[in-house]
Amino acid sequence: MILKFNPLMNRITYHFISLLCLGVLTTSLNAQTNPKDMLEIGVQGGVMYVAGDVTPVLGYGGAAHIRKATDNLFSLRLDLMGGKVQGDNGNDGSMRTFETDWIAGSVIGQFSLNNVRFDRKQKKFNYSAFAGVGGNGYGTTYTTAGNTGQPRNGTIESEIAFHAVFGGSIAYRVNKSFNIAIEHQSIKVFGNRGDLVDGINRENGGTKSVFGDILNFTSLQVNFNIGNPASQSEPLFWVSPGNQIMSEIDEVKKRQDAALADTDQDGIIDAIDQEPNTPADVPVDTKGRTLDSDKDGVPDYKDVEPYYPPRAGEQVNEDGVVINPISPAGSGVTEGRVQEMIDEALSQYGLTEPKNNVAEWFLPMLHFGRSSYTVKYSDYGTLASVARMLKSNPSMRLVITGFTDQTGQESFNEGLSYQRALSVAEHLVNQHGIGRGRLVVQWKGQAEALVPSAASYMNRRVEFRVASGSDVEMDPPVGTDKNSEGGY
Repeated sequence: MILKFNPLMNRITYHFISLLCLGVLTTSLNAQTNPKDMLEIGVQGGVMYVAGDVTPVLGYGGAAHIRKATDNLFSLRLDLMGGKVQGDNGNDGSMRTFETDWIAGSVIGQFSLNNVRFDRKQKKFNYSAFAGVGGNGYGTTYTTAGNTGQPRNGTIESEIAFHAVFGGSIAYRVNKSFNIAIEHQSIKVFGNRGDLVDGINRENGGTKSVFGDILNFTSLQVNFNIGNPASQSEPLFWVSPGNQIMSEIDEVKKRQDAALADTDQDGIIDAIDQEPNTPADVPVDTKGRTLDSDKDGVPDYKDVEPYYPPRAGEQVNEDGVVINPISPAGSGVTEGRVQEMIDEALSQYGLTEPKNNVAEWFLPMLHFGRSSYTVKYSDYGTLASVARMLKSNPSMRLVITGFTDQTGQESFNEGLSYQRALSVAEHLVNQHGIGRGRLVVQWKGQAEALVPSAASYMNRRVEFRVASGSDVEMDPPVGTDKNSEGGY
């Protein structure tokens, strides 16, 4: 016989549906105030059976739920379940059979076990365990042999009872909005009705059952994530906590990389580079501008004579060479002319510093490879121009200062700075016959960086300036032999 629910059972159904709707509304309002992740709504169907005093026969059931994550590990879930279960002891003589209509609602706390592992990989499977409490109503028709041995039929009317629920599930992520799962629930009813789900609370011998009935429900779930994928993530139980943290770190790195970006690779970061698209390997000043040391309109990398500024009335060709010299060709630039150019530059910028302190404003800068003090072939022409200037001004002395970047040990870098300045001085002596006494070798530590990037080639350099009467050569750093050919 199929049991028809009485009005009390209908009220139970009404109250649980109202509870489910209230939960949906509350969770939706929370999502609107804090739209962090999406809400899961699912439906499921499967088999039901009762582990009790009568041999179970598989019945059927269905359920619906809403689920909202509180964090990556824990989520809250509201369930509404209904179904039919049966049992039949067969031919053992007890005549025990039953048929029960079941409806229940539960509040469940669900734990995502796979998020206990801290990594950033997107998982395809989600393993979870859950527990909760709820209310139920069931009505049962049963048959038993009774005291006379003749079949006796009975009914248990629908009443509200409370229960505990336990279980677990395995879900498979199909995409960001959809997943499927296999789940099992076990429900234990509290109170006097806890052993009457199968209609019978006595064993075959007539003694009262030791254990109550357990309703079991094994089902296939189809779950949908509700929300805006553009502004909300998947439910947090699908999001690895490690992925969230590493994504934030990646974002910080991106901002740092953007702040230190050097698009044209000239050693000057884009944030302060006034010419961010200079050609590769072109010498630039500390603001990223292409160097034009003699201010003749031809940049140094194209200028055959980059340190010979034209006088008033003189003109240069595309190679930076004066084509209508006022002074005899080959006479070079005199010390007086050098000072004259400095005075002109100072007057343009309103500077009044002593002349000898700014005489280096137009002199070149050489750069070196990592851990190297070898003069590059590409700099031979620059040093030839420096030598011509010194030969044209026999009384002029030149300070040669070596620098290094900020990588490596400080003692190593100090020796490297010294060796770079010494290599340039020896090149001018050996290749161009400049007297060693006219060259003042000095060195600086790694604190004298031009740009903040510790490994920038702009920091691995040698600078020149016209020496004053007080400039003297510095002793080599401790542990460095100034006559050695290597070591740094």
